[in-house]
Amino acid sequence: MSFNPQFARLGEILVHLKYVTEEQVKEALIKQNNFGLKLGETLIKLGYLEEKQLLHALHLQLEIDIVDENRLMELDEEVVALIPEPFAHENRCIAIARTDNTVTVAMTDPENIIIHDNLKKILQMNIDAVLIGEQTLTDTMEKYYKSIRTTSQVEDAAGSFDFVAVSEDDEEINLEKQGGEQDAPVVKLVNLIVKEAIKANCTDIHIEPLVKHTRVRFRVDGALREVMNPPIGMHNGIVSLIKVMSKLNIAERRLPQDGHISLKTAEKAVDVRVSITPNVLGEKVVMRLLDKGDFGFTLNSLGFEDKHREIFEKWIHRPYGIIIVSGPTGSGKSTSLHAALKEIQNVENNIVTCEDPVEYRLEGISQIEVNEKIGFTFGSALRSVLRQDPDIVLIGEIRDEETADIAVKFSLTGHLVFTTLHANDAPNTLTRLVDIGIPSYLVGSSLNLVMAQRLVRKICKHCITDYQPTEKELFDAGISPKEAAGIDFKIGAGCVHCDNTGYKGRTGIFEMLEVKQNIRQLIFQNANQDLIREQALENGMDTLHKSALSKMKSGITTIREVIKLTFAE
Repeated sequence: MSFNPQFARLGEILVHLKYVTEEQVKEALIKQNNFGLKLGETLIKLGYLEEKQLLHALHLQLEIDIVDENRLMELDEEVVALIPEPFAHENRCIAIARTDNTVTVAMTDPENIIIHDNLKKILQMNIDAVLIGEQTLTDTMEKYYKSIRTTSQVEDAAGSFDFVAVSEDDEEINLEKQGGEQDAPVVKLVNLIVKEAIKANCTDIHIEPLVKHTRVRFRVDGALREVMNPPIGMHNGIVSLIKVMSKLNIAERRLPQDGHISLKTAEKAVDVRVSITPNVLGEKVVMRLLDKGDFGFTLNSLGFEDKHREIFEKWIHRPYGIIIVSGPTGSGKSTSLHAALKEIQNVENNIVTCEDPVEYRLEGISQIEVNEKIGFTFGSALRSVLRQDPDIVLIGEIRDEETADIAVKFSLTGHLVFTTLHANDAPNTLTRLVDIGIPSYLVGSSLNLVMAQRLVRKICKHCITDYQPTEKELFDAGISPKEAAGIDFKIGAGCVHCDNTGYKGRTGIFEMLEVKQNIRQLIFQNANQDLIREQALENGMDTLHKSALSKMKSGITTIREVIKLTFAE
C-alpha cells in the first residue's frame, strides 16, 4: 500500500522521509510537554531536524505551499503593515502580498481557523495562507516591522521638531531641561537610536552630518550599515543631548571630546564610550557599546582550529611569561584574552586585570579600570597591582615603554602576563616591542607566545550557495587555478535572516608564533621581522592568510573576506 502523507501523522511523515528516526520522534513526544512546543519545533530544538525539512513534511501533509524566501527580501512595507505588529507576533503571521480582494499571509500554523477568522475581520479581505518556518518568520518580522517602527518614530520626532540647526555665532541650544517640550523630539530620537543599536547587537554607532541630512550607521559583524537619516536640522540637538548625557562641554565645538554614558535597558546594561570630533559639516559622534552583562565566550566559541587551540591552551597554563595578542581595533583581542582567563580561573589563582575600559565583567577576577584624566595610568595601576599578590595579570594594552617594561618585569618575577599590542602580524609584534624601547634580551627572555588575529564574517547558513570566483579574486587570494579546481567555494546570497548581507556572525583567524629557542636566538641577535617570520614558518606557524583560507575551504567564510582581511605573500 502506497504511503499517503495527507492521512499520516507528522511524526510518521518525518520518519518516512528519513529526516528523523522513530526513537527520536518518541523522545520528542515525551519532551514536548516540558518544552511547551509542538512536535516539529521540539525536534528542531533537540537538533534532530532542520526547519526546511519540517516545512517540507508539513507541505506534504497539508498541501499548502511553502513561502519563497527570495520573495521575502522585497516585501512592500505597506502590505506588511496591514497586520498590526502585536497581532503578527502573537499569532505568528505576516502579510506578504495583496491583490484586489485577497491578502497572502505567511503563517507557521496555517490550519488555525481562529487566526484565519481574526485576520478576515482585521483586513476585511480573503486570506491565502502559505507556510513559513518559525525562525524565518521571526527574522522577517524583525526586518520589516523594525523598519516600519523606526521610520514612523523618526518621522514623528522630525514632525514635532520646531527648532533648526544654529550657526557657530549663535547661542548653543540648551538641553539642560531634557524633558522640555522643545527637546522631546531629540530625546525621543536619541533613545530610538540607542535602543535599536542594542537590539541589533551593534558594537558602534556613527552619527555624522551630511549636506542634507544626518546619517546614522550601526557597525554589525564588523561592517557599517545605514539605518536612518534624520533631517540635518536635528543634528546639533542630537550632538548636544549626547554631550549632556556623557557630561561633556556642550559649548565646545572646535575640539574633540571623549566621555561615557552608563545605560540600563530591559535587555541589558551597556557602557557607552562617546567620541565627538568636529569636521567641516559639523560634529561627528561615534559611540562604542560595551556589554556589561555576563561574558559568554569560551575558547570553543572563538573559532580555533584543533591545532591552534592546543597551542593556545598549552601556553595559557604555563606558570610565567608573556602572552601577547595583536591586531587592529575590533579584531577580538580582548575577547580572546578574557576567554583565556575564564579557562584558567580557579580559587588557587589571584587574577588581576588593568584595562581601559573594562570591556567584560568576569566573576571572581579583580578588574581595575584605568583613568588617565585623574593620573591613574597603566603604569601607576600596575605598580599598585604588584602589591596585590597577583599570580596572573592582564594588561589591557601595551601603549608605551613604561607599560611594556612593567609587563616584562612581571613575567620575569614569576607571573603569567596577558596583554595586547597593535601590530600587523605576529613577527611584527616582536620588533614593535623592541621599537617601543624594551631591550631585545628582555623581549626574548620573557615572551612565550604571540598570537595575531582577525575576525572574518561567517556565511549565513540560511542562504549559503555555490560561487565561482573571478580570476582576479583567485589572484588576490593567492590561489592557483589548479588549486581552485579542488575547492568548493561558497557565498551567502542574502536573505531575511542576515539582512541581505550574506553573512551572519564572525569567527577568528589566528597566527600563532611560539617563542621557541631558535626564535629567542634571533630576537637576542636583533634579527628583523622577515628572518623571524621565516624561522617561525619553518617551525610550523600558520599565517593569518593560511588560517583564513582554511576557513574558506571549510565553507565558513568567503574568498572576499580572505582578500579583505589578509594578503598572500
